Order: sequence, then structure tokens, then C-alpha cells
Amino acid sequence: MKLKVFLATKNENKVKEIRRIITDSRIEILPCPGNITLPEETGKSFEENAYIKASFLSKSLKGEIVAGEDSGLCVEKLGGLPGIYSARFSGKDDRENIRKLLKLMLPYRRIEERKAKFITVICLITEREKRFFKGEVEGIISFTPRGNYGFGYDPVFEIPEGRTFAEMEPEEKNRISHRAIAFRKLERYLIDFYLQS
Repeated sequence: MKLKVFLATKNENKVKEIRRIITDSRIEILPCPGNITLPEETGKSFEENAYIKASFLSKSLKGEIVAGEDSGLCVEKLGGLPGIYSARFSGKDDRENIRKLLKLMLPYRRIEERKAKFITVICLITEREKRFFKGEVEGIISFTPRGNYGFGYDPVFEIPEGRTFAEMEPEEKNRISHRAIAFRKLERYLIDFYLQS
């Protein structure tokens, strides 16, 4: 039996990363169909945004299993920003988002002032239920971008061992990342309650 899960995202990098995380060959991860335009993220939390996307896609793909996901970087000294605005923090691209973040972090030179965490929330919607899964990883904001892997804020998110996410090969990052933690919880749940029944 093959379990199809449609992701409420058009972000190809996310789809590729999630396919690497979900290792059970019975689960097929599919992107949002090209003819569907997802709604704006108007929620006030990761949970709300994940639900908005999942709910919309679920109505468009009646009877299918869908998962909406929202992720972001929350910096302690910035009151949780960029948070739910992570992808559109600068109004431009990843490079400009990082530039804006590092500029805001200039007053904070001590490591303990640069604490941050990456958060992922998934909203799973099926004909049976709606359920949330969450993953978090703590780290700090580095002083300069480092590394050639990953996307988004990966070049400036440094884990306690001293490397940024962008300095890790995808396979390594996918063992410890916030997205990996959340999607492994989802995978385990799908195996236990949808593939064993």
C-alpha cells in the first residue's frame, strides 16, 4: 500500500528536503499541484499558518491526505522575530533576509545575546482528523553567513557544536533539524495509524 501525502507548498527546496527526511518507501510525498494557488499566510502563529495552507489544500483535493507546514527562525533578542515572517522578512529573497537579520543583531556581540531557535509546525488533515506536529532546534545567530548547503537562514543558524546548518551536508542536517524532528513525528504517526491499520 502506498500512502500519498500532498504538501501545501510550492517551495521545491522544502519538498526535496522532506522527501529525504521521510524514509519509509510506503509514504509518497507530493507537492501542491501546479493548478492550485495557495492562500496567503495570514495567521498569527506557525500553527495557524500551517492550518490555513493545509485546510485550503484539503478542500481542493477532497479525500486526499494533506500536510501544511510553517517554519521560521525565532531570535530571542528580537522578541521572536522574524518568526512567522521569516520567508518575507525583507520583502525580497533569502540573501536580503539574512542581511536584514544580521544588521538587527549588530548590537548583540555576546554569544548569549544571540540565542535563536528554528521551529517547524505541521498540520495534517485527513478525512478522519486534523493533527499537529512540532519540531524545534536551539542555536545562535552567527556573525557572518557560513556554508554552501541548505537555504533560507541556514548560513547564519549555528548549532552548539559550532557549525551552521549550511555547513552540514543535507543528510546530516536532516538528522537533527527542526523540520526533520517534526516530519519524523508525522512519519511515525502515519505508519502507526494509517499503514498498520
